[in-house]
Amino acid sequence: MRKLLLQLDTSPHPSVFDRVVAYDGGADEVMSYGGVTPEAVRDLVHGAIFTRGPKDLHHTAIFIGGTDMADGERLLKAVRKSFFGPFTVSVMLDSNGSNTTAVAAVARLLKAAGPGEKHRAVVTAGTGPVGLRAAGLLAKAGIDVTLTSRRAADPAIVETLQQRFGGRINAAVMSDPSSAASILEQATMLLNAGPAGVTLVPKSAWTGGRIRAAADLNAVPPLGIEGIEVTDNAAERDGATVFGALGVGGLKMKIHKACIARLFERNDLVLDAETIAEVATELR
Repeated sequence: MRKLLLQLDTSPHPSVFDRVVAYDGGADEVMSYGGVTPEAVRDLVHGAIFTRGPKDLHHTAIFIGGTDMADGERLLKAVRKSFFGPFTVSVMLDSNGSNTTAVAAVARLLKAAGPGEKHRAVVTAGTGPVGLRAAGLLAKAGIDVTLTSRRAADPAIVETLQQRFGGRINAAVMSDPSSAASILEQATMLLNAGPAGVTLVPKSAWTGGRIRAAADLNAVPPLGIEGIEVTDNAAERDGATVFGALGVGGLKMKIHKACIARLFERNDLVLDAETIAEVATELR
């Protein structure tokens, strides 16, 4: 029986990237819909699940994407609400690659930093989708986390993050690169989740201190962490193990493909940040 993936994208045009990865991950056919709203979800989902009996539903799965994670989360809620009784299929949420990217970055940092001491991580520009998920996953792993933003973060964001992931998460204002050094003073791990082409952390702010692992997710010059190259993949620079966007991206692609394959193993799996992280542990 063919493996069918229903791609629900909140953007006007379904992501070609996500469709290609779906095929590479094992889907035989991808049925792509763009501009999907929560109101449209039920009929699309029912069309996918009512054509096969419950024992065959593991051959059908759903992928939720788009450029906005908040919209994707609303679709996920609507998808799960559309299921009933034995009529369920596995579903994955990865709007804008936020979950798989965050999982890959955290996996790289945790391995590079290593055990044996109490780590403290700083996630710069941490209030975006990737930063928030990375901060949550780091906290869940027992790391004390500080996420930064240019303006004071809404306390509700941090509270919601802690309720979901547990651990210790704080917020700090980093209005410009000149304040990076003081925020990083006690940090052992650094992740930049900032916008493309913007340097947030000068080299002098993270070198010569306690940083043992750093990752920069910005692939567009100038890079987000000065002194890290986009191709760095466990490179040793100034006493730290560092990763550029491509160094993280290779693992992100492996995780994405592995998750697509996992969707077709059962019909009740929900792959969000935490469960995607569980899949990633098998790839390291």
